Amino acid sequence: MGDIAIRVEELSKQYRIGKKERYQTLRDTLTSAITLPFSKVGKLLKGGGEAGESTETIWALKDISFDIKQGEVIGIIGGNGAGKSTLLKILSRITEPTNGFAEIHGRVASLLEVGTGFHPELTGRENIYLNGTILGMRRAEIERKFDEIVDFSEIEKFIDTPVKHYSSGMYLKLAFAVAAHLEPEILLVDEVLAVGDVRFQKKCLGKMEGVAKEGRTVIFVSHNMGAITQLCGRGVQLENGRLKRIGSSVEVVTEYLASALGSEVKSDWSSTSMKPNLPVQLRSARLLSVDKQSPSVVTFNDPLLIEVAYDVRVPIGNLAVTFHLFDSMNHLVFESMETDLPEWQDCEREPGRYHATAKIPPCLLRPGRYSVSCVAFIEDVKVFERQEAILRFDVSEMGYPLNPHRLGIVSPVLEWKVIRSNETDQVP
Repeated sequence: MGDIAIRVEELSKQYRIGKKERYQTLRDTLTSAITLPFSKVGKLLKGGGEAGESTETIWALKDISFDIKQGEVIGIIGGNGAGKSTLLKILSRITEPTNGFAEIHGRVASLLEVGTGFHPELTGRENIYLNGTILGMRRAEIERKFDEIVDFSEIEKFIDTPVKHYSSGMYLKLAFAVAAHLEPEILLVDEVLAVGDVRFQKKCLGKMEGVAKEGRTVIFVSHNMGAITQLCGRGVQLENGRLKRIGSSVEVVTEYLASALGSEVKSDWSSTSMKPNLPVQLRSARLLSVDKQSPSVVTFNDPLLIEVAYDVRVPIGNLAVTFHLFDSMNHLVFESMETDLPEWQDCEREPGRYHATAKIPPCLLRPGRYSVSCVAFIEDVKVFERQEAILRFDVSEMGYPLNPHRLGIVSPVLEWKVIRSNETDQVP
């Protein structure tokens, strides 16, 4: 019990959904007060039961239980409406649970809604003191960290300008900079990666990583699976307000992606669709891992195999079977063909069943959705068969470098060699 930072037991939160009421004037209010007793009597006489609008309830959380040890960094994932933000609001004491309880041992800071407490008429400098006080920082602590906060926010030039003149990006940068420099024992963070531009998001992730390495207890909610797996030791998946699974962050993220991302890792063309008049017939295509298993999740740092089976019915020369890889915007990422192998160039294929396997190297495809099309043809002569989008898969952010956000259709990790030459050496 002494090493437990947060204990959650049978935690539930229920919300009532009612009919939206229209705006009422004072006259409407007085009229309703006079006529309400008579309308209730009328409904009772008609057998309408109790008067009033019918309402329904939903469980944002239902019977959630888990423990978090001191110094542990845990990630919470799930789809929209799964209950992630509701859980953090209960732990932050913003709202109370309907049932169950949460024990928290230590000073808590929450980074849920960046910018809460900012006043538009005050300058950035004044808002740092105001917002820092709201978040639980003492004045001496704010003064000690003031320069560091301003430097992190990157808005030093405008620090004495009222924030009503800030752009939304500047506003968010300053708000995150204040909240990120708290020194609590327990930190609750809800999707900080939506703050600012790409470069500032990298700084936010770096700050989060630094907090995690300092030994503080962190609960981190994010849709960035790469950040979850690299920052967090354990993961919690919520689904429809219930605890779906809990375990190592890699395992939880893998199972979540496998269930959330629909994939087509195998395509077969039955004998009913065969065209006997074609000299070459595509039969099947499969997506495989290096151990020849169908992958539930394709990760950035794992190799991937694409296997195409086809029949050759008559002897044929200069045959090429190729696949095209497209991204989610239907841009051609690259194409590859089996005749890239020297032994299959300018050779005659005898009749029979062929299996062609291409290996996509690791650390190449950016996280995202891809599709594969396949073509069997003789170059500049004839296309025998074309199958579009026969395979679909997602490359997850697991293993993807946390900070680069590099540009380009592909994101190869190249082998670099950097040496420092002697200062007296001449640059050629």
